[in-house]
Amino acid sequence: MRTLGLMTVVALILAGCATMKPSDFTGKEPKLVLEKYFEGKTRAWGIFEDRFGNLKREFVVDIDGTWDGKRLVLDEDFTYADGEKDRRVWRIRKINDSRYEGEADDIIGIARGELSGNALSWRYTMNLKIGSRMIKVAFDDWMFLQPDGVLINRARVKKFGLELGTVTLFFRQIGRDTNGAALNALPPAAE
Repeated sequence: MRTLGLMTVVALILAGCATMKPSDFTGKEPKLVLEKYFEGKTRAWGIFEDRFGNLKREFVVDIDGTWDGKRLVLDEDFTYADGEKDRRVWRIRKINDSRYEGEADDIIGIARGELSGNALSWRYTMNLKIGSRMIKVAFDDWMFLQPDGVLINRARVKKFGLELGTVTLFFRQIGRDTNGAALNALPPAAE
């Protein structure tokens, strides 16, 4: 009986160490179709927190996406709260209904993505600009499509296996509903 108890404790500890897998989201709705979501204009609001949870950067990203049936190009313009601007252009190939590969100038090698249900797991290595220097970091990036077209993105940033911080973004499609149909202009916000 004591062995069974010990095995149960070990199993619970190992289960706590398990990481998310795309298959954990099979059948979850709304279904994310990457090329459909990002075709057209999208805006994201993001933050970077260091490993201690301290807010280090805030930014907005305006994205112009084009899909030609095989390749999704995301032209991203970043504006940081301190006035700095940056640009990244992703070139993403759809391998099949659940797998993607992507490249950008600051990505080292190939980014690999796996999609299931409402979630995308995206892993890549990047040359990240920190001040005037570049450092090589690994991204463990997850996107989750929510109702009303909100896409939540959370990425853990690591160097030598140690977590440096977390990037969190919220995406909204501009001028479209979740089915890609044009929206009427929203009424002005109440004052």
